[in-house]
Parts: sequence; structure tokens; C-alpha cells
Amino acid sequence: MRRNPGQEEREGWNLPDVVVRKAQAVDLVPLGGLMREYITDFYGCPEPPEERLEELMRLLLDGKQGIQWVAEEDGLLSGFATLYFTYSTLRARPAVILNDLYVVEKSRGTGAAAALFEACTAYARENGYAAMSWETAPDNERAQRFYAKMGGTRGDWLSYSIEL
Repeated sequence: MRRNPGQEEREGWNLPDVVVRKAQAVDLVPLGGLMREYITDFYGCPEPPEERLEELMRLLLDGKQGIQWVAEEDGLLSGFATLYFTYSTLRARPAVILNDLYVVEKSRGTGAAAALFEACTAYARENGYAAMSWETAPDNERAQRFYAKMGGTRGDWLSYSIEL
């Protein structure tokens, strides 16, 4: 993605109407709204307690266990992406997990998702991570097409989880 002059200082990527940058403390309220929409409306999960969501966002602002990027259009947040830091035993190096990539309905197809994805891959590459991995729902065909277009390859591993 093309960088504009002075962009390194802002750590943002610009498209005609989209700016992608690291989340900041001033983003907590609108970002919390986007995260609740993602959790409840998009995935149909129960809304987490407000204090837990804020604790998570503040943890990510710290940047030690993960980081969040936001997409901003016309001064309003239109999407976010979350990276969590981990390790890959198979690669014997640090790796990142793209846990979330969400763009509001009206901003899909504008390049906001691509800009968020590019910000995440650039960050991972620039910080020496071995790989970036992610998951998507089996029925989220739009996301699957997007990830293939971004150069992702579908893995052979099956994903499992357990609620604790």
C-alpha cells in the first residue's frame, strides 16, 4: 500500500476516504461501540460486561500482549483489527494472531478492510514476527474471498475451543 509523506510518524495508512492508525485512548468509546456491534450483531454472541470490554481495550493500548488498529472515515471509526502476540513452536519464533477484522456494513468494499489488513501485516513484518494467522466462520464466504485476495491460504488445521 502506498505511504504518504510523514506517514511513519502517524503510523497510519491512507486511502482517499479511509485512515488506518493504531487505536488511541480517545477511541475507547467509539471503538467499544464497534466491538459490541461485532460481538452481538455480527456474531450473535452475548454482550460482555462494559468493564471487561474496556479492560481489554486498555490492555491492547498498552501494546504488550496485542494491539488494535482502527479505520476512520470522515472523522468516525468504521472498523478495527486486533492482533494478539504469541509464539509458534513450529517456527521457533514469535507470531501474531489476527483475532478480529471488522468493518461496518456501509464501509465494506471501500478498501477499509484491506487497509486494516495491510496495517496488521506491515506491523508484523516490521516487528519480526514469523507469521500472522487468523480464522473465520465456515459460512463467512465474503471473508474467505477477501482473505484469499489478500494472499492468505486456507490451512489444513481444524480449530477447536472450549468455554471455561
